[in-house]
Amino acid sequence: RKERLMDVHLITDAGVEQREPEDLPDLLERRRGLVWVDIPRVDAEAARVLAEVFRFHPLAIQDCENRNHVPKVHVYADHVFVALHSPELGKGGHVHHLELDQFVGPGYLVTVHGPLDPEVIPGLEFRETSAVLKRAQAGRFRPSSSFELSHAVVSAMTRHQEEFLGILALEVGLLEQRVMGEEHEDPEQFLEELFRARHGLITVKTMAALSREIYARMATLTRFVPADAPPMVADVADQFERIKGMADGETEFLQAVIEFHQSRTNTKMTIAAERLAVIAAVTLPITAISSVYGMNIIANDRTDFLHLAAVLLVMATISATLLRWAKRQGWW
Repeated sequence: RKERLMDVHLITDAGVEQREPEDLPDLLERRRGLVWVDIPRVDAEAARVLAEVFRFHPLAIQDCENRNHVPKVHVYADHVFVALHSPELGKGGHVHHLELDQFVGPGYLVTVHGPLDPEVIPGLEFRETSAVLKRAQAGRFRPSSSFELSHAVVSAMTRHQEEFLGILALEVGLLEQRVMGEEHEDPEQFLEELFRARHGLITVKTMAALSREIYARMATLTRFVPADAPPMVADVADQFERIKGMADGETEFLQAVIEFHQSRTNTKMTIAAERLAVIAAVTLPITAISSVYGMNIIANDRTDFLHLAAVLLVMATISATLLRWAKRQGWW
């Protein structure tokens, strides 16, 4: 994708037209179609367009310039500002939050891509907007309102969240097989893999839950949204609720796998500790007798072999008796 200050599209019944930023005042005034402005980065010029052409609130523009760590919604007199996130898996199990901000107003939609982490592959931030634009250019999607276009973009985000969740679910299934297969591997590294997978699931779950709250609140603000918007808002809230429910189920399943792995590991450690305790108890009489006699029996050419044999026999007898008693108690 060629880097531009912003992409301006005019969507009409005839198709999608590429326009220039200088055309925005005229397009917004005439309202002969749906205007979609996609801004890759908010620089000084983009901020000027948002402030002077659209007259957005300075705080909303500031939210576009900075990274928002949680989804948010601000409702104004004639438009709604929404900030959402899409997950992207990074190195070491880290999940990047790709931010997409939206201004949904009468006859226009402005999408702004938030600050991008340097570790994220460039171009991934346009995944949802590019998919919707291709559908519109191919004639398979003709939105008649800004909320319908926003609904399509957000639905693309939820589809990606579901795909991301599917990848994590596959990983969880493989981890569960390794746990049940009792494969011999580094337990510390394996436990780290389990916690990485859980981190990804919790991240998607939190992302979907917070986004669902945003749209649940928007659904109550009926006087600020057009008459055709509430069903689409409710549908988006339901999509996020479904993602959250799926993530909940996978998280619970993975937690059960982790607990099973930890319980089995703890059981093995307990058995090993019991056996070491039995060994210590069995050898204790030997140690005690040896400490009492010291070097008094074995003394070069004056060694009392008869006495030494008797002591060794006593040691063996006591140890054998203790070992037999431990077996009867079920400790061995």
